[in-house]
Amino acid sequence: MKNLKRKMIIAVIVILLLGCYYYAALPALNIHSVEFWIFLGVLILIIAAAFIKRKGLDLRDLGELRASKGLKVILGAFAAVVIVYLIGALLSSPIVNANKYQKLMTVETGEFTEDIEELSFDQIPLLDRDSATLLGNREMGSMVDMVSQFEVDELYSQINYQDRPVRVSPLKYASIIKWLTNNGEGIPAYMKIDMATQDTELVKLDEGMKYTTSDHFNRNIYRHLRFRYPTYIFNELSFEVDEEGTPYWICPVKKFNIGLFGGVTVGRVVLCNAITGETEDYAIEDVPQWIDRAYSADLLVELYDYHGTLQHGFLNSVLGQKDCLATTDGYNYLAIDDDVWVYTGVTSITGDQSNVGFVLMNQRTMETKFYEVEGATEQSAMDSAEGQVQNLKYKATFPLLLNISGEPTYFIALKDDAGLVKMYAMVNVQKYQIVATGDTVSECEEEYTALMYKNGIKEAEEDTREILSVSGRITKIAQGVVEGNSHYYIMIEGSDSIFDVSVVDYIDVIRFNVGDEVTIEYKEGEETETVLSMNGTDISSASAPEEESAEPVQE
Repeated sequence: MKNLKRKMIIAVIVILLLGCYYYAALPALNIHSVEFWIFLGVLILIIAAAFIKRKGLDLRDLGELRASKGLKVILGAFAAVVIVYLIGALLSSPIVNANKYQKLMTVETGEFTEDIEELSFDQIPLLDRDSATLLGNREMGSMVDMVSQFEVDELYSQINYQDRPVRVSPLKYASIIKWLTNNGEGIPAYMKIDMATQDTELVKLDEGMKYTTSDHFNRNIYRHLRFRYPTYIFNELSFEVDEEGTPYWICPVKKFNIGLFGGVTVGRVVLCNAITGETEDYAIEDVPQWIDRAYSADLLVELYDYHGTLQHGFLNSVLGQKDCLATTDGYNYLAIDDDVWVYTGVTSITGDQSNVGFVLMNQRTMETKFYEVEGATEQSAMDSAEGQVQNLKYKATFPLLLNISGEPTYFIALKDDAGLVKMYAMVNVQKYQIVATGDTVSECEEEYTALMYKNGIKEAEEDTREILSVSGRITKIAQGVVEGNSHYYIMIEGSDSIFDVSVVDYIDVIRFNVGDEVTIEYKEGEETETVLSMNGTDISSASAPEEESAEPVQE
């Protein structure tokens, strides 16, 4: 009876220890999970310890331990687990599966000007993650009713929200004490930052988020998911909001395509409502359109590196490195057709200072496109931008790739020591000595366009507008100033058009008054007609004497 009682006590202790380990470590009950094999090994070691305790074996007596058949069986099982794990890891590695790893990602060749449209300035993400973090913390500091209880989580996922590039991040409990006093209501808000306008908003919820990374026990999002899906192996979680602003956790489920542990992609996605904890399970091809991040940027970069370096086998990727391409250090995000794409450069694995092209990878579908555009690496472009403002000692952020007048262009924010964006730079990818800077994006773009004309990258478009003519009596005339130059605006009887005459080009215009008969040749413009000649005098060839100073009527 005593032996039975002792066995039961030992069994309860073993179960409690395993339960505590499982509750803390949360291993997936799946043979593809490394944590599962660790859990199995821990389980066997606990059984071995319980067996030694029950048999009263002396650990210092090796002879006694060797003589125990039961202990031999237990340690044999442990050795088997270790051997299976090591063999599985080897057979799952690129060393013996280079061809399979190289084909995990399908890469298409894209056309830059066709696939990447020119963005309006109000859609260009001007901030990187660090700048967004500064803005979020500053906004949080102004919320006196919340700042003592909550902090902003460091997630800051970049998504498309109502066709705007934004970063969102939930609040988190400031400490375990703050969790004890606030967990009943949950986390009341999340931070939303418009990456183009830099508008920062703390979005307050009608009902608090109960399932977050900063919660404890069963409402911790990782534990909540594990208990609902004990066999799923989750990849990196992200925080997103749907088009109505409802917060969700996006939880990709790993798919192992090669052996026990190799060839990781995403097979399913679980959506978890951060407020209610309700979950929805989707196959990767069926996830809703509003989801932006099923594949993490790091996973996509890893898959492309396999594709680029293993074209001729594993040994070639280490020794000869023939035709081996790899992504550059760093990446950024680009919004195309309501999806978020990861952008990074592609360079030779030998690490030279030029890119052979760049790659765009869709974070929802894993669609990947390579663009063969040779040019400077992102780091070279960043150095060029910093060189333009070296007296100010601004630091360049990782570039964003834009289409500016059909030219692949690095767009770079320049930040001061405090991390605040002060200026912007545009660097031509193929000719990175062409660098433009400006205090605003529009100023930067104007200077960049001028430099492209100057360097022959862009040619002035031929004016194909038809030359028209009109004759009549002047019914109205007014003077204006445009960019420091005087202009006369004339209306002629029988015409609704306004004719624009530059005083610099045609000084004799000051001789005309209301009632004079004139003949004007012009080309149609958007708001005013551009005058080419007046009463037969060609304005473009007219010689203008020095202009007398006069007070402009309007500016």
